Amino acid sequence: MHVEEKQQKVNNAKKADKKQRRCLAIIKSDCEVSPSDDPTTYLAILNVGLSNGLTEECLLQAAASTAGKVTQVFMLPGKSYCFLVCATVEDSERIYLGMHNISTIGQKGAVAYLSYVKELPALAGKSEWDRPLPGGLLVISDFVNEEEESTLLKAIAEDGRTSEGSGTLKHRNVKHFGFEFLYGSNNVDSSKPLEQSIPSACDILWPRLESTASTWDWSTPDQLTVNEYEPGHGIPPHVDTHSAFLDPILSLSLQSDVVMDFRRGEEHVQVKLPRRSLLIMSGEARYDWTHGIRPKHIDVVPSGSGGLTTQCRGNRTSLTFRRLRRGPCNCSYPTLCDTRQTKVPQELTASLAAQAVTLEQQNVHAVYDKIADHFSETRHTPWPQVAEFLDSFDPQSLVLDIGCGNGKYLGCNPLLLAIGCDRAQGLLAVGRRKGQNVFRCDCLSVPVRSSSIDGCISIAVIHHLATTERRLAALQEMARVLRPGGRALVYVWAKDQRKNDKKSAYLRQNKAVNKERTTEQQQRQKQQQELEQQLPNNTPLPVHTNRTEFQQQDVLVPWKTKDEQKTTYLRYYHVFEEQELEHLVSQLPEVKLIKSYYDQGNHCVIFEKISKVSL
Repeated sequence: MHVEEKQQKVNNAKKADKKQRRCLAIIKSDCEVSPSDDPTTYLAILNVGLSNGLTEECLLQAAASTAGKVTQVFMLPGKSYCFLVCATVEDSERIYLGMHNISTIGQKGAVAYLSYVKELPALAGKSEWDRPLPGGLLVISDFVNEEEESTLLKAIAEDGRTSEGSGTLKHRNVKHFGFEFLYGSNNVDSSKPLEQSIPSACDILWPRLESTASTWDWSTPDQLTVNEYEPGHGIPPHVDTHSAFLDPILSLSLQSDVVMDFRRGEEHVQVKLPRRSLLIMSGEARYDWTHGIRPKHIDVVPSGSGGLTTQCRGNRTSLTFRRLRRGPCNCSYPTLCDTRQTKVPQELTASLAAQAVTLEQQNVHAVYDKIADHFSETRHTPWPQVAEFLDSFDPQSLVLDIGCGNGKYLGCNPLLLAIGCDRAQGLLAVGRRKGQNVFRCDCLSVPVRSSSIDGCISIAVIHHLATTERRLAALQEMARVLRPGGRALVYVWAKDQRKNDKKSAYLRQNKAVNKERTTEQQQRQKQQQELEQQLPNNTPLPVHTNRTEFQQQDVLVPWKTKDEQKTTYLRYYHVFEEQELEHLVSQLPEVKLIKSYYDQGNHCVIFEKISKVSL
């Protein structure tokens, strides 16, 4: 028995050593931290961190059990490891000997593996929580006490039973008082008040806001939305409709803490909303930032020592109070303003219709001719689902790539007879150098015999067309050249670059370092002014900030060359809303939609020609 125990200890030691080396390799490649064979005051906890629910309190308790003294804890967002700074080398040795392959820490009781390291990672001590809050954002802690919280929850439960606006959404339960918030239009119908007004239990709140509310457009709300969240539930990023409600928006958090995300372009600020706190969103925070809650069970929050820790979510109820505007919005924040954007699309539609050919020539065809070689260098790997579509055809099938660019899909399946066409001479030259079968044409007029093609692809092309009619005409050309039974695949950029709260590859490539907010605004405004000087005939198009969420559908997207001049060119895009592409396909005669899907920031459809089109 003694021999077996000894062998078991040897096996455990080997297992721990293997696990330690594997974790160290990951950390070293991730943040360039070097292990040390000799004891140091720095210890790495190799296999447990914020990403698997470790709290600072739990970690310090485990370290304290060894009689070693810890002066600092560093836990990094999204990482399954963390670091301790010990008071002395002797303290570090005590913690190592008392915890390595011995202590179980974290939610799942993982056995901890430790290592001495020579230094802390460069990111240690830096936090997203250090960023300044959006202007006009205020969080008032302990706005109500526990007894008042209980009274409010009881009043909502009782009064809400007969509320006409009660219901259940995908991510939460909701109730409405005063007026129903209509989620389909993100608005309210001011002519249809609900029978149930805001519960009188809420009247205790308004006298407490008298000093804060002196500059507001209202003193008491007339609309209340109650959201009941379970752990793991959230709400997508949004802005409360400008024309529906006055400034500000108030939100009272009950039962549990939560972290709310505020975003404006590439700027991102996390805000902790403690239980029984009141959030006030006014001015810039109300009108110019989106806010949302990510669907998670655990939040990363600041710790008492100034570092980071984790906090499990509980059931949470939020009370959002608003006052109806009853008129158009007159704010000075046009980006997310529905009043401004209602006017702008009307002007834009007329302008684009009149200047579509000129705009496409100047901000699509001419640009791609100028950036052809640089653009081609960034387009070399076929997208897997496009390659899968091409592999679905029988050998010797004739496939046409309309808008083939540098021809990266023409050699994707060597068993096909693949030909490509494009408007940009510079990109066609790239394909010709590869020996590909390419020719020049416009996607609105393809010189190919009707009903002669087995398959057709159009990848990132028709979003460069400036009107709905021209986009539909391009799809009709694809349908025309297909033989009966032939299939086509179309990809277009999506306006929403997130799906199920996951960023597209386009957003993930944003490596910009967040700087002080005022400086960012000044730089962005300066760039906007410089680029707008290039617009044709004063076309009212916004210039998009690369690698950020799209705020409007019709935009100019910058392309900066990598040469010494660093010239910036503007490409026109119409980014598609969900189901917009499917709606266009539904208007094609003798075509049926086979499949539609979302792929890395693109809306995609596959359609089939079901009979020969008579011409």
